[in-house]
Amino acid sequence: MKDAPNALMQTEDFEMGALSLADNYRAALVKEFSPYFLGNVLEVGAGIGQITEGLLRCPDVTRLVSVEPYPPFYDELIAKFPNHTIIKGTIDDVKSNDDWNAIVNFNVLEHIKDDERELKSYHERLQKNKGTLCLFVPARPELYSMIDRDFAHFRRYTKPELRQKLLRAGFEIVRLRYYNFVSYFAWLLIFRIFKRRHFNPKSVLFFDRHIFPLVYAFESGVCAPFVGLSLLAVARAK
Repeated sequence: MKDAPNALMQTEDFEMGALSLADNYRAALVKEFSPYFLGNVLEVGAGIGQITEGLLRCPDVTRLVSVEPYPPFYDELIAKFPNHTIIKGTIDDVKSNDDWNAIVNFNVLEHIKDDERELKSYHERLQKNKGTLCLFVPARPELYSMIDRDFAHFRRYTKPELRQKLLRAGFEIVRLRYYNFVSYFAWLLIFRIFKRRHFNPKSVLFFDRHIFPLVYAFESGVCAPFVGLSLLAVARAK
């Protein structure tokens, strides 16, 4: 994609600005997947380390390796985590015979054109230990908007689509559910209908502090939503 560098720079601006304010959101994601962060963990597409920091604090992770292909992100990761193992590249630069117990992929798969090949690569690296894929992706094609194109997203997923792609790659489904019900409607209004192409950091901060904790408490403790802004998946290599 010829516009990919611009898209990545815009993504960096978002992560450095708006997402960096979403402490509760990031902490909840790590908490959701924390039972599967065990042993040797591979983080694919670490970005600028928004999730890496949480992974490094997980007590049951004995070894964490992060992978990032985009040079500015890689350089920032090296500066931020000087004692952490970081591979500059993609999953293809990770040896298939390495000993992995889990792979973490948060908001990365939608950037990859051949996502099924990518999932099969994950399965290949997890198969030895019957390891776990922890996957988080944007959901619902009807939400696909200009900001998705700006961020070089090839797609947004439906639950049946993601299920079938995981099964075809050789995984068995442990958990698969929609996530962040309220933001589905906010995204639909702001980015799909009003066609905005930027995040408002003040709005992100307000949502993270005052709305998201209530949404997360309901979704995790009372009832999983029938639709959401994202899909959360846990899949085990057979």
